[in-house]
Amino acid sequence: MDHFTYRDGTLCAEDVPLTQIAAEVGTPVYVYSAATLTRHFNLFRQALDWTDHLVCFAVKANSNLAVLKLMADLGAGMDVVSGGEYLRAKAAGVPGNRIVFSGVGKTAQEMRQAIEGGIRQFNIESEPEMLVLSSVAASMGAEVPIAIRVNPDVDAKTHEKIATGKSDNKFGIPISKARQVYAEAAALPGLKVVGIDVHIGSQLTDLEPFRLAYTKVAELTRALRAGGHEISRLDLGGGLGIPYRRDNTAPPLPIEYGQVIRETVGDLGCEIEIEPGRNIVGNAGILLAQVIYLKEGEGRDFLIVDAAMNDLLRPAMYNAHHDIVPVAQAELGASLREMDVVGPICESGDTFEKGAQLPQLQSGDLVAFRSAGAYGAVMASEYNSRPLVPEVLVSGDHFAVIRARPSFEEMLARDTIPEWL
Repeated sequence: MDHFTYRDGTLCAEDVPLTQIAAEVGTPVYVYSAATLTRHFNLFRQALDWTDHLVCFAVKANSNLAVLKLMADLGAGMDVVSGGEYLRAKAAGVPGNRIVFSGVGKTAQEMRQAIEGGIRQFNIESEPEMLVLSSVAASMGAEVPIAIRVNPDVDAKTHEKIATGKSDNKFGIPISKARQVYAEAAALPGLKVVGIDVHIGSQLTDLEPFRLAYTKVAELTRALRAGGHEISRLDLGGGLGIPYRRDNTAPPLPIEYGQVIRETVGDLGCEIEIEPGRNIVGNAGILLAQVIYLKEGEGRDFLIVDAAMNDLLRPAMYNAHHDIVPVAQAELGASLREMDVVGPICESGDTFEKGAQLPQLQSGDLVAFRSAGAYGAVMASEYNSRPLVPEVLVSGDHFAVIRARPSFEEMLARDTIPEWL
């Protein structure tokens, strides 16, 4: 469910017509719904209300400070994977004891930064990282909580570029080595083992991979406790998918996901952490664009819009689908035209959808790319010297620009021509 609906023939974000945002902010522009963000976060919280838990929003999905502030005010923790994301979480008002630091390449500098600013736990991804963290923490006279990320060798049945739990992925340690690595961690200064971490991938639309992975985590928890380790916290990652196609069967609901957690690890008495990102913010955002041209080619027509692959990379990178809809509602029974929806970048990969079935559109018309709130603006670039796309947050009948579109002067000012040129 989201809060982007047609009213009086115009697509609206909550109570604000997208035509108004386009007129005042320009296009392309990302538009987020505060009501949808709030609803989706609360669904995850309710799914775990049977136990002690913390829902940590995956900052990598959408790192805008206003979005993070909204999440923080709802009680969310944050899952960060870089020093920059850590600073964003802190700037949004998230206390250190609600921030989990994940990621395979944490540097000593990032570790020091998080220890100084406060951290809930580090999710350790390798033995070399564990040694570095021990050295950093000990040198600071600190003892930091850690969970070790185990790779359960479970096929998440998702796109290969967002699968993270198979044995040939770069993430975590093999679950077969877990007891050895936990014993090493327990002997190191500056570290306090508190839990187990697992994350098997993103955009999962089947609960069975979760069940398989969490069952292995439960078995490991019992084995580690038998070996003398105090395992009080389970970080079960994120990855629950969203319906990118409106005509497809909807993925499982958060309440169903929570039930799988309860059935597999609920008897262990552990605090549960989860790290949803896409499922909270994905359908809470759209990318609003304007038609530049309708170009008739040989055998196919092209709808050229002012958004491009630098604004929304997922279709070019993952062959991902986003439903594309006109902002002006088509009349019932209106004839559809097949066309390729493309951007203006000089790459054949700058294609959003081939053979899209859309009503008749012309220059100046507005279209919306649905389900674009996750991994949209955060992956944007200035390729072809195109300004980064701005972002807008809507709440009820008002909206605010929460990241402005930079001017060309600002873009040029970041470069420096040396005196000797």
